[in-house]
Amino acid sequence: MKKNKTETEQTIQNLMEIARQHFTEYGYAKVTLDEIAQEANVTRGALYHHFKNKKGLFLAVFEVVQKEIGEHVEAAAAQSNNSWQQLINGCQAYLEGAVVSQNQRILLIDGPAILGWDTFRKMDEKYSMNSLREQLQFMQERELIKPISVEAMTHCLSGAMNEAVLWISDHSDQKDVIEEVMIVLKHMLESFRNGESKK
Repeated sequence: MKKNKTETEQTIQNLMEIARQHFTEYGYAKVTLDEIAQEANVTRGALYHHFKNKKGLFLAVFEVVQKEIGEHVEAAAAQSNNSWQQLINGCQAYLEGAVVSQNQRILLIDGPAILGWDTFRKMDEKYSMNSLREQLQFMQERELIKPISVEAMTHCLSGAMNEAVLWISDHSDQKDVIEEVMIVLKHMLESFRNGESKK
């Protein structure tokens, strides 16, 4: 039984890795489940057993991408013990992670178009916005941030970064553009700072 479970998990993992490569290289519209199944050396029926349809497979891959970016953000934030630097590190890590070539098409182009904005926003909230909200709440409780709505701050910052990511992805010199965005984001974040915490 344990062996079967392990084999099943390996099959699912393999299917998702291959699907991610296909979605990245060809885009959702041009990907066929037959090609993915063939490359994974499973039947089309086996693929449908694990994933309801192409959209279901894409959703699973999309969630993996979101999770990886979320982990990248957490790791970057953890590199500092300073709350403000953690917030800045996390914002920059999100921008960098979202525009990585293997994430860009899945996250920025096909994600909203195929899954719809409602699902896209739920995934974004689960893996990115929640961490941002928690950090802002933590900082506000320590009076590092003004006593204004954490929810409003979270949505405004998240919206700004998602739009910035789309803009960054249109440029070949992404590193320079990310630096430009971070200058603006730092000014935005500074406006949230509690005056008492600057002393």
